[in-house]
Amino acid sequence: MRATSRRQYVVLCAVFALTGCAETRNLLTHSDVARPPIPATADQRLDQLVQRPENPRYLNKEQAQILTKNPVLPQQNVSASTSQTPQQPANTTVEQVGFATVKSDPTTPATTGKLIIEGRTYEIQLVEQSQQAAPEPDFQYISNAFELSSAPEKNSTPVPVDLLDPQVLKEPHSSAIQAPAPQTEESIFQDVGPEVLQLNLPTALSLVGGEHPAVGLAQWRVQEAYAQLDRAQVLWLPSIQPGFSFHRHDGNYQASNAAIVDVNRNSFQYGLGAGATGAGTTPVQGISARFHLADAIFQPDISLKNAWARGHNANGVLNRQLLEVALAYLELLQSEQQLQILEETWQRTSELARLTRDFAATGQGLQADADRMQTELILLEDRIASTREAVGVASAKLAQALSLGADQPIVPLDPTVVPLALVSLQMDRGTLITTGLSNRPELMEAQALVAVACEEYRRQKYAPFVPSVLLGYSTGGFGGGPGNTLNNVNGRNDFDALLTWEVRNLGFGE
Repeated sequence: MRATSRRQYVVLCAVFALTGCAETRNLLTHSDVARPPIPATADQRLDQLVQRPENPRYLNKEQAQILTKNPVLPQQNVSASTSQTPQQPANTTVEQVGFATVKSDPTTPATTGKLIIEGRTYEIQLVEQSQQAAPEPDFQYISNAFELSSAPEKNSTPVPVDLLDPQVLKEPHSSAIQAPAPQTEESIFQDVGPEVLQLNLPTALSLVGGEHPAVGLAQWRVQEAYAQLDRAQVLWLPSIQPGFSFHRHDGNYQASNAAIVDVNRNSFQYGLGAGATGAGTTPVQGISARFHLADAIFQPDISLKNAWARGHNANGVLNRQLLEVALAYLELLQSEQQLQILEETWQRTSELARLTRDFAATGQGLQADADRMQTELILLEDRIASTREAVGVASAKLAQALSLGADQPIVPLDPTVVPLALVSLQMDRGTLITTGLSNRPELMEAQALVAVACEEYRRQKYAPFVPSVLLGYSTGGFGGGPGNTLNNVNGRNDFDALLTWEVRNLGFGE
């Protein structure tokens, strides 16, 4: 009894083993009677695809065989490579059915076919052939430089076509700046935008020294300081005041003896000086020197040192503007280089995402990898948008540093940052500090202002002991008479000399 059971167990195992083999099962079920032979290349490709456990959409070799419209299968060019990158040549149309990739002539595409599954023949007919539109890029250039328009969303309001240039680049990302398209008679309104200004670093620095308003203002203040120096140096020289005056009086008048008399008179004066009416001196001297002797002594030195300070200040303003322009240019150049790097990265990532998506579609890769690459592509597009914004901001900063229009885009011509050897690399730290202390215009300006303050202190210190000077001389004709009579016009000369000392606020104001 035990031997019989053992024999039955061996027979059952043999039957299960035979039925588990694909060829034996086909022989027992007679399911391969009406099946034509499969080419060796397709058979090898099908065996390789069946062995991939991660592919959820395959059919077993025993369950499906692919037949095209042409029954002569050996004449078909069937791709048997599974490890290479799937490509689609320009002169062929790739048709994917199951796991065999069949290339046919695009001039005569197949519209019908047969599919045999489990001994049943299915006829397949192409009802409608549609071409998948190329994905639109998220970012497109328009012809006007530095204008960026993002791709509209599904529910967003469309942008008017009149406001955009009709020639939009097909590539989503490109570092080239397109020139404005020519206007035609049909175009009613077209915003061409400002012209692009192309600069390199030496040209940008040269614009600062010649036309920058801040530098020009500092240089004109230097001229003003030297003009004040010239004025201080001639402070003691007299002024010349020629002129004439006419005086008439009718009515009471107090005489020198304090008597009130009724007098009608007139007088006339001409020459150097004017305003004389009687026995007094000429109030407006023809040649007059009126100054404080302390100003004549100390003011030239004060004005000279102030002019030195203004000159050092102009050099400092020039250096600061050069520094601002250089930093703004380098920031713009860095943003442009970062943008080019991101655009090239986007192109490579886009190609990698396409390949990953194709592998996932054919079952040779994971869908998670395709989704991850698509996410990386979206993140790169966000970084490109941020970098474009940084380029615009850097261009505006450079335009502000150059005192140009903020709406005028600037494009750097330098391909990379060029190092400039301003100082020798063999200089030690002490030498650098000494050179900076002796050459910095801000420090020299501060030293000149300290000297100005010292001269001002000396002037105020000796001012109470130095007099103010008034020298005047008048000459010309003078005449007059009672009533309307004007006669006896003869020569008149007046000379005045005054020296006065002033102690302000009882000495507490000094």
